[in-house]
Amino acid sequence: MSLLTTYLMRTIIASTLMVLLVLLALGGLFEFIGQLEDTQADYGVAQALLFSLLRLPQLSFETLPIAALIGSLLGLGALATNSEMIVMRTAGLSVARLAGMVAISGLVMMIVTALVAEFLGPPLDHFARTMRDSARAGHERTSTGNAAWVKDGDVILHLDRINTEYNFGGVYLYRFNDDGTLKAIARAENAGIDESDRWILENYRETRFQNDGVQAVESSLSVESFEINSELLGVTLVKPISLSGRGLASYISYLKKNELNAARYETELWSRIAQTVTVIIMPVLALAFVFGSLRSSGAGGRLMLGVMIGLAYFLASEMLANSGQVFNLNPAIVAWVPMSFLLIVTVFALSRVR
Repeated sequence: MSLLTTYLMRTIIASTLMVLLVLLALGGLFEFIGQLEDTQADYGVAQALLFSLLRLPQLSFETLPIAALIGSLLGLGALATNSEMIVMRTAGLSVARLAGMVAISGLVMMIVTALVAEFLGPPLDHFARTMRDSARAGHERTSTGNAAWVKDGDVILHLDRINTEYNFGGVYLYRFNDDGTLKAIARAENAGIDESDRWILENYRETRFQNDGVQAVESSLSVESFEINSELLGVTLVKPISLSGRGLASYISYLKKNELNAARYETELWSRIAQTVTVIIMPVLALAFVFGSLRSSGAGGRLMLGVMIGLAYFLASEMLANSGQVFNLNPAIVAWVPMSFLLIVTVFALSRVR
């Protein structure tokens, strides 16, 4: 890595970090204010502040493309103002060579973005939401949870509640034949998963439909084995935004295996991948604008352009993601459209630099 590449990288990353801190301060403040409107039970001001702080890594992932663009515009713009970019060109560096140098900065930020999106943001976001829900439930948190439908092959289960202790309350089981006809209906007053991922059903009653009649089976305790384990059920507790990429891929595989709609999770996964890759494009796009119309503009003009492009990218990504689910569009294609448009704009803008 050349000394000049290191210099450009330090300039871009330092400016991006400064912009990111400002965006996180604003985002965290708005998050905190929003949480204050719904404090209850054990969820007070201190818990709302903790929730907002735990959400910051996830917010940093969501805002990194915008921060990378604005930071690159400010950093490279400052170099252009001091005529350093002109000196680089005069020394014989081509636009393509400079674009490659600043792209290395984007590559470094992309790697950091991927690590945050996979190992830091989702776990802390999930912990924050679980903490908030438990605090709001107060002393009744062990008996609360979300009802859910899950499918395992020819068995469909309805769980009265799913909580972090994997205590499900009442459970209904619907078993089907290969032709889709109902084979049996069962009810357990309480259910849970043990350490071996076996389902323990208490006060189990099953009604089996046969060709010559109906058979009723009762048992005080029944042990069942399903492919739905505690890890998979834990995913049902988590919003897509709080899942890691591996968790999203695993749950998408489960949904497709059981012929269930996975569009919501596919959209989140592909959007996350596209958003991560977009970070590498932002410094190159900023370079094109710095060499163009913003060469003599001040920091205010560069900041305004960065905010406008960043907001346009964010709004387009959200709109296309939501529209894709409504109109049943391919999540992979929808997720890559905004990034592809930015790439086309970048290539076009660089081609016009003389």
